[in-house]
Amino acid sequence: MTINIDKATLAESPAKAISIRDVNLYYGSLHVLKDINLEIQPGEFFAFLGPSGCGKTTLLRLIAGFNQADNGAVVVGGEDVLDMPPWKRDIGMVFQSYALWPHMTVARNVAFGLEERRLPRADVEKRVAAALALVGLSHLADRRPSQLSGGQQQRVALARTIAIEPKVLLLDEPLSNLDAKMRVEVRRELRELQQRLRLTTIFVTHDQEEANTVCDRIAVFNEGRIQQVGTPMHLYEKPANLFVANFLGTANILEGSVQGDGAVRSFEVAGGGRIPVPSGVEVPARAKLVFRPQYATIGTVEADAVPLSGTIAHREFLGATVRYGVEVGTATVLVDAPFHSGDGLLESGSNTVLGIKPASALWLAD
Repeated sequence: MTINIDKATLAESPAKAISIRDVNLYYGSLHVLKDINLEIQPGEFFAFLGPSGCGKTTLLRLIAGFNQADNGAVVVGGEDVLDMPPWKRDIGMVFQSYALWPHMTVARNVAFGLEERRLPRADVEKRVAAALALVGLSHLADRRPSQLSGGQQQRVALARTIAIEPKVLLLDEPLSNLDAKMRVEVRRELRELQQRLRLTTIFVTHDQEEANTVCDRIAVFNEGRIQQVGTPMHLYEKPANLFVANFLGTANILEGSVQGDGAVRSFEVAGGGRIPVPSGVEVPARAKLVFRPQYATIGTVEADAVPLSGTIAHREFLGATVRYGVEVGTATVLVDAPFHSGDGLLESGSNTVLGIKPASALWLAD
């Protein structure tokens, strides 16, 4: 999709910062959002990421005005909007279901919010035309939603929201109804659109790949709390706890205990093996050893690595890599080995050795 913005028709207002302060929300006795504090920068593409039921959509709907907090503040562009009704917040939301009127044409769907605001007919027509051109759907203006693909319906929902010129754009799992190939295409379009409009945007998803590829920063949620906030790379390389490490990408998590003290410490892996703890590294109480599959080697041990003996339990051919599952003590360790044409594969049931670099390992607690 080629995006062209009519700057004379779609207003370019300065991007707004969002500040969420000490927000709590209860459904009866159930504490759904717990002491939420978050700062989102103007023009940022920000993700709320977490499993189903963690509170991310509840917080998005609270920002939009469809949920009410028990206390706290939601400040958009310097103004606390928490007590405002949704229609006074100038916040646009694209729902997971798209919420298109089936009996209306594409153009009428996009015009709906503008007509509700009682804009002059000429202004409505200009904004509708500009919004449809922006998402590449001008040629489908007279069709109905049932005549469109899932990706096209999603663009109509975006156009309808953009047409009202919101201060902030909220996206509630906008890609979940699309097939895998379409999701990749549309998420690129979303990123391009957000960058061109320079709108502060919040994107809710449970898919860490979606969040990693399009967003500037991510807040990881679990059980109503924010576990960590950071860039995709920072969260992947420096997770704050076991939940974040396990939710963002694949992680090996080994049980064990730290032996020794001072500068001479080692992590005794349950079932066998010992990994030195680098000097100066803090190891929390009840910590576990964490490392990514690509940070281990199989069949060879490099000079700065520690050997662990094991037995190959299974393997998966993934194209560029082969993922091996290796039984080490009581755990199954995943190792990603680069694949090159002509390489032989290690067989299940065979004994092998893993190389683990202490410098690439983490010691994390819950």
